[in-house]
Amino acid sequence: MAKNAQLKHHGGGGITALPGGATSAAKALDRVIHERLRLGMVSALAVNESLTFRDLKEILDTTDGNLSVHSRKLEEAGYVSCTKRFEGRVPCTEYRLTDAGRIALEQYLTHMEALIRATRQQ
Repeated sequence: MAKNAQLKHHGGGGITALPGGATSAAKALDRVIHERLRLGMVSALAVNESLTFRDLKEILDTTDGNLSVHSRKLEEAGYVSCTKRFEGRVPCTEYRLTDAGRIALEQYLTHMEALIRATRQQ
């Protein structure tokens, strides 16, 4: 593949080379998942049935505000579901990865793997 080849994603997970660099392939990444905290959140939820706000805050080593903003983005995209309840008098927020979130993560990982393979071939 030429060094200045641009990558083009095809629905089945394949990426082909086009002239001009890898910038369009990177632009095609799911921007909702691609952000570091959101990727960490969906990755953690992919291997756990559910996690609380407190669990995610500790795992991701982030602030309440950051986690709140990023979890809301994932909820709005339909990638995570949020359940709020009380344990005694203490609020507890629990997150789960939705089917749409699991599919989006799988597509994101497939796309990244293809980008990595294409880059290493140069």
